[in-house]
Amino acid sequence: MKKYLIIMMLLTASFLEASVKIRDIATIDGIRDNQLIGYGLVVGLNGTGDKSGTEFTIQSLVNMLDRMGITVDKAKVSVKNVAAVMVTAKLSPFAGTGTKVDVVVSSIGDAKSLEGGTLLLTPLSAPNGQIYAVAQGPISVGGMNVSAGGAGAVKNHPTVGRIPNGALIEKEIPFNLSSDYLSLSFSNLSISNIVQAKNTINRYFAEDIAVIANPTTIKIIVPQEFKNNYYEFVNKVISLEIQPETFAKVVVDERTGTIVMGSDVRISTVAVSHGNLTIKITNTVEVSQPAPFSEGQTVVTNNQEVQVEEEDAKLMMIPEGVKISDLVKALNAIKVSPRDLIAVLQAIKAAGALQGELEVI
Repeated sequence: MKKYLIIMMLLTASFLEASVKIRDIATIDGIRDNQLIGYGLVVGLNGTGDKSGTEFTIQSLVNMLDRMGITVDKAKVSVKNVAAVMVTAKLSPFAGTGTKVDVVVSSIGDAKSLEGGTLLLTPLSAPNGQIYAVAQGPISVGGMNVSAGGAGAVKNHPTVGRIPNGALIEKEIPFNLSSDYLSLSFSNLSISNIVQAKNTINRYFAEDIAVIANPTTIKIIVPQEFKNNYYEFVNKVISLEIQPETFAKVVVDERTGTIVMGSDVRISTVAVSHGNLTIKITNTVEVSQPAPFSEGQTVVTNNQEVQVEEEDAKLMMIPEGVKISDLVKALNAIKVSPRDLIAVLQAIKAAGALQGELEVI
């Protein structure tokens, strides 16, 4: 099996122009998700919780019991069945009071696993410090950490778990949307996309209601007939389709050997030669014994054998203006490995023959 995995995404848009809805590449100003965070305790662990030396877990447990009217000696508290965790959740802009959302529970101490644990009531607050939700419930962990007799096995990440619908929204996040205009922000800086979107909106409503405020923002005046149906107007706008601009880009991940290429990547005329040189050195130890009853000495000698093997390099001519699919076929024809393929692409870029951006991550 090869050590590295190559994922080639061949986006052949010459046969079919892909269209996307405006909602897929733009967001509405004032409507966004909000991040919530909280600190809590997970109990009921089977001896896989934080160790006794985890001071903040002990202090949190003692404080919780004290609020319940139970006074305990901090020095006599064992927390092997308890783990301190951070709880995070994402609150959608239209989530009302009583709505349930998923939460992610992550250990911050030295617990081995959260499997089988239950999160105690944990307030979740926004960056402004206000509490918008509370989380509680049994944790679902997609992993395990077992050990016995000095041997053990770990699968996935047992110190991170989820609670489906584990948080209850207690307070709504207010948002203000003007009924006079709609503002769309595009995620990528693309003049082509934003101009297409503006023209598509104006053609659909048969009037110039959309203007480009800056290179990533469109402001749209709400027509008079939609003043009382603002959300219907928003839905019509974000459901319109455009043909997005694609980027001539090659992304290379040297750590995993992953290569992703866009369909607009072109190359100039270039010749590519690839070959491997293998040098093998073999060291053999030979012992020479003297004849019996002679005055000779035992001699140890090292015999080294050097073998040089060079793979026959193949020279592949790639004509100018070929598409990414042709480039892939040419590189596969000279049978390059994932690691060598990355080197070949970097060499083509260095030679000035790769008409696109090469990004190494």
